[in-house]
Amino acid sequence: MQIFRNSRLKLTLAYSSIMCIFLIALIFVVRITMDWSMSSEQMRELSDAADGVAEAQAYQIQHPNAVIDENRYYRNSNDRLFFYIFDEWGQLVNFVRASFKVEPFILEWMNPEEIPNGEIKIFRHPTENGQMRSIMMISKKIRISGIEQTIYVGKDVTAMRSGLQKATYALILLGVLALIIATVIGHIMAGRAIIPMREAYDKQKQFAADASHELRTPLAVVMASADLLLADKSITNPFLREVIEDLKSEVKKMSKLVSDLLMVARSDNNALKVKIQKLNLGELLEQNIRMMTPLAEKKNISLKGIGFKKVTIQGDEQKIKQLILILVDNAIKYTPNGGKVFVTLEGADEDIAVFSVEDSGVGIAEEDKDRIFERFYRVDKARSREMGGNGLGLSIATEILRLHEGKIKVDSELGKGTKFTVELKTVLPIKNRD
Repeated sequence: MQIFRNSRLKLTLAYSSIMCIFLIALIFVVRITMDWSMSSEQMRELSDAADGVAEAQAYQIQHPNAVIDENRYYRNSNDRLFFYIFDEWGQLVNFVRASFKVEPFILEWMNPEEIPNGEIKIFRHPTENGQMRSIMMISKKIRISGIEQTIYVGKDVTAMRSGLQKATYALILLGVLALIIATVIGHIMAGRAIIPMREAYDKQKQFAADASHELRTPLAVVMASADLLLADKSITNPFLREVIEDLKSEVKKMSKLVSDLLMVARSDNNALKVKIQKLNLGELLEQNIRMMTPLAEKKNISLKGIGFKKVTIQGDEQKIKQLILILVDNAIKYTPNGGKVFVTLEGADEDIAVFSVEDSGVGIAEEDKDRIFERFYRVDKARSREMGGNGLGLSIATEILRLHEGKIKVDSELGKGTKFTVELKTVLPIKNRD
């Protein structure tokens, strides 16, 4: 059934949403952790390299004629490491050059404003092919024997950043795959969770169908007995006759409820059959106006038909009559005394015939419009009981339209009235024929 399909879909979406949030948070945390771990390791290595360069430069200042092992400058660093040493007048005194592609930018960054003493900074600059190159740099001042020098040590960490980016993409891809797998598993688990609910619902449907069927006979007997009592002229007491009338009225309400429940049960079991024939929609609307006029006159309601003409449709005569009756009955029921109800045959073409039922009643709130077609849903439960409503009418109307591949639309405003517009196909597909 649609209700279980919708419930399963909602459970799957809820589970998928939770998993999506969890995976996004996990990817974000892993990405931050990887960035912190790799960056901190690179910073530690750069800081050690700067200490080594400073140590070697201090030794050379103190021993200008000594031969310095170049490997001491690198301290196990790779060939992406570079350094530049400037004296206090800004003259370059020693260096291991960076790549010629980035050296012009590196020289611009080498000043105390860009890189304060002892701090590590990361600079990014786009290359000719549009990629972003990342450079990590640190500055260090040394003062030996009255000589002050500034050392700038840097490292190209583009490969590290690129690897981190690729790892992030891989995590996102894995996250998407995990979400798809989780959604499939969630859909399967939601289906299993709904099985007991569906079994219980099927039992309730069967019970409603059996109970409705069994109640029809005793109710018919009670109705016949009430009619006989009213026909008995020996019963002259006004109070007794009023009690019998009330009994008959309540039996009518119960009979209608039983009939509605039986139709709903048959609908759930796909047991509803339609006998398709050619119908004059204008004539059916006119018949309904004649039948409902006495009920409208009791409430001093003006019930009018507009635009009735011969419009041929294909459908089940009894069910189309029931559809019209439900809409007109609701309009009269929820329209206050002295109001107006209009039944209009709005038009027809080769494919679709359209009619509407409009009233000047209490109207429907915006938040209730999507729910009035649900079973047993009543906007005002207290008033619905007083008026004999059971919350099944519009649900049955929707089922009749489903069998005829029709549509219904509601336009309403509180305090101003409601308009139901129905579209019916003039020709039904072969699959809908009995």
